[in-house]
Amino acid sequence: MKAAQIVQFGPPSVITNTDLPQPEPSTGQLLVRVKAAGVGNWDALIREGKVQLQPLPLVLGAELSGIVEGVGPDVSGFKVGDEVYGATNEQFSGAYAECAQPFAKMMAHKPNTLNFIEAASAPIVTVSAWQMLFDYARVTAGQTVLIHGAAGNVGAYAVQMAKQVGVHVVASASSADLDYVRGLGAEKVVDYQKQRFEDYVSGVDAVLDTVGGDTQQESLQVLKPGGILVSVVSPVSEEVQKRLGIRAAYFYVDVTTARLKKITEMFDSGKMITNVGTVLPLEKARVAHEMLAGAPHKRGKIVLSIEA
Repeated sequence: MKAAQIVQFGPPSVITNTDLPQPEPSTGQLLVRVKAAGVGNWDALIREGKVQLQPLPLVLGAELSGIVEGVGPDVSGFKVGDEVYGATNEQFSGAYAECAQPFAKMMAHKPNTLNFIEAASAPIVTVSAWQMLFDYARVTAGQTVLIHGAAGNVGAYAVQMAKQVGVHVVASASSADLDYVRGLGAEKVVDYQKQRFEDYVSGVDAVLDTVGGDTQQESLQVLKPGGILVSVVSPVSEEVQKRLGIRAAYFYVDVTTARLKKITEMFDSGKMITNVGTVLPLEKARVAHEMLAGAPHKRGKIVLSIEA
């Protein structure tokens, strides 16, 4: 099978196209004929060696969609021929290939309303947004949340999800993305290229941080007492939380079948839309990673289309 692999850590140029033996599903795994694989920032961190979760060589890629071709021992709820989507494993690897062995507990049946490209763009970013809002911030109707990076892959889903449950959404985005974010459901949008969000926002119940750095530090000042900042970028120290009288949470996404089923319901009920950006063939995985590093590409999720 064809796959995009790295044998050393480094820039996008370390990605090589290779042929590997087709895998067999082990206990708890599915064998999936991959139709598409999402390309995310975590893939770049693994490629660079900043997050070393498994030894080299490794096949990059953490999220995928495709068709079940085999079912390993101790797996229920899936059969050969099922169209599925989800994440590969806790090592976030193995999806940039014609076949993959994802763990069944991290997969679900693909939404009927999405094609394979759209489905592959969604699993990790939608579950990240879900966890930020509902597992950690625990937002409820009538509250106000500030979402940074609201036009980004996680932020755009967070805006849509928050709006669905009656949460007031304040969003930060670039000048080019203001109308897009308003269309997703944000009530107030701050242009971070021209405005300081802290001059326009105060007393919010929660902040969703997908940016980190100075933005995170300044966000702590706009929380109401007892409010919470949830980050997928970096933690806030206990000392700072106590001093400011706020709470903070930092986490790694936990993709599960149960969470994906909730996401599927949102897509199939028409309550949420995807935003696929640039689509490339598997052999252009290096180009996709150059886009992650700043090369021009369309707004939205980069996806590799994989045809055997």
